Amino acid sequence: MSISMMKKAQVVFIPSSSLSHLVSTLEFAKLLINRDNRFRLNVLVMKLPNNSEAESYIDSLPISDSLHVINLPETSLPPNTDRASAMMALIDSQKPNVKQAVSNLTAQEQQHGPLAAFIVDMSCTTMIDVAKEFSVPSFVFFTSGVASLGLMLHLHTLFERDNFDSTQLLQKNELAVPSFVNSVPINSFPSSMLQKERESFFMSYVGGLKKPNGIIVNSFEELESHVVHSFFSHPDLAGLPTIYPVGPLLNPEPKTKSTADSDDIIIWLDDQPPSSVVFLCFGTRGSFYADQIQEIAHAIENSGVRFIWSLRKPSSKGFIPAPSDYPLSDLDSLLPNGFLDRTAEIGKVVGWAPQSQILAHQATGGFVSHCGWNSILESIYFGVPIATWPLCAEQQTNAFELVSELKIAVEIALDYRVELNGEHSYLLRADKIERGIKSVLDKNGEVRKKVKEMSEKSKKTLLEGGSSYTYLGNLIDYIMNQVSD
Repeated sequence: MSISMMKKAQVVFIPSSSLSHLVSTLEFAKLLINRDNRFRLNVLVMKLPNNSEAESYIDSLPISDSLHVINLPETSLPPNTDRASAMMALIDSQKPNVKQAVSNLTAQEQQHGPLAAFIVDMSCTTMIDVAKEFSVPSFVFFTSGVASLGLMLHLHTLFERDNFDSTQLLQKNELAVPSFVNSVPINSFPSSMLQKERESFFMSYVGGLKKPNGIIVNSFEELESHVVHSFFSHPDLAGLPTIYPVGPLLNPEPKTKSTADSDDIIIWLDDQPPSSVVFLCFGTRGSFYADQIQEIAHAIENSGVRFIWSLRKPSSKGFIPAPSDYPLSDLDSLLPNGFLDRTAEIGKVVGWAPQSQILAHQATGGFVSHCGWNSILESIYFGVPIATWPLCAEQQTNAFELVSELKIAVEIALDYRVELNGEHSYLLRADKIERGIKSVLDKNGEVRKKVKEMSEKSKKTLLEGGSSYTYLGNLIDYIMNQVSD
C-alpha cells in the first residue's frame, strides 16, 4: 500500500509549560513519529510569561508535516496566586482555545486523517474533558516513575475508599504500598500527601490521573519491574488506567547552550582520570542557604575528591521561582575562607551546568542529585551512580526507591525537603555529605556494578525486542484502532 493510501491519524499533544516536562513530552512525540509515519502530531503550546527557556526549546524543534506546533493565544494569569493555583487557572482559561484549535484540526481530516487521541501532560488532566467532547480516547503523559505513580494512586484510593486522611498518615512510621516491595517510610512521601491544607489539591490532581484511557510513563519495565507487574496483578491497582512504560525518554546527545563556561567545564573534565569526578547538581530549582552551602563545601574539601559543583542562588521569593547564578564576587564570601584557592586544582564551582554532557563524560564517576526523574534517567543511561539528596515534589519517594528498592544509589538523605516558602527541613552535616560523596565514587562497589548493568538495559529497551518498544507498539495499535479504515 502506498503511503498516500495509508490510514492516517491526528493526535493532539497538550504539554506542560514547565521545561522539564516539556522536553520529555516532546521527546516522546519525536519517538512516536519516528516509529510510525501515519501520525500527525499537533502540539498545543500554552505560553507562560517569562518562560524564555521553554520557548527557545520549542523554537528549536524540527518542525515537519508530522510535527505541527500551535501556539495558543496567551491568557493572563490571576495576580498573587501560588504556582499550582496559577497553573490550574492557566489550563482552565485555555480550554476554549484548545477546543477551537482542535475544531480547526478536525476540519483538516481529509488531508491529515481523523482525530484519534489526546495526550496531555500529568498537570493538564482537566483537558481530558475536552477529549471527551471530541469522542476520542485520552492518555496522560506521566513524567516521573511508575513507583511514584503507584504511590499516588494507592493513597488516593485509601483516602477515597477508607476515609483515610493525611492526619492519620502522619501517625504512622511507614505504609505498605502495592507498588513497593518494602513498606515506604512516611517521611519519604511527597509533601502534598502529608499536609492537610494541600489534601483537596492532591485529591483533585490524582483523581484526574484516574480518568484517562491510559498513562504513558517515562520509565521502563527493566528498571521498575516489580512496580509494573503490580499494576497488572495487584487487586488494589486493578481497574486503573492501563500503563505504558515507554522510556527512558531523554536526549542523549543534547544540543545544550554552549557558553564559554560550559566549554571550560568539558575541557577541564578532559584532563581528569576516568570516573574520578563527583558532580553536585540539584536541578532547575535547587539552591541552598549559606549555612548549608558551608557544610557542602567542608564535605567536598574533607573528601579530597575532584568535583564540579553547580551552585545556584536562591530566589528571594521562596522556592518556586528558579534560582540564578551567583556573581563570582559573591562566591568568596559565601564559601569557607580560601576554599576556592585550596580546591582550584581539583574542582570547579560553577552556576548553570550542562548536566547531560557532564554525566556523559568518562571522567564523571558520581552524581549528588536532587533525584528529579529526568536526572535519574540520565544518570542511569550514562552509568553514573547517584548519591541521593531530594528536595521537593516526589523526589523523596524517588530517593527511597533508588536506595532501598532498586539498590542503584547511595544515601546522603532520603527525607530532606524544601517547602514552597523556601524553608529547608534541617541542616545536613558535612560528615554525612562526605560519606555519601566517597561512597558514590567507590569504583568497585555493588551500586556502580548495578548502575552499569541498568545502563545497558536502558539503551536496549527502546530497540526492537525491548519492553519499551513493545509497550509503544501496543499504544500505537490502541490509537490506530480508533480510526476507521
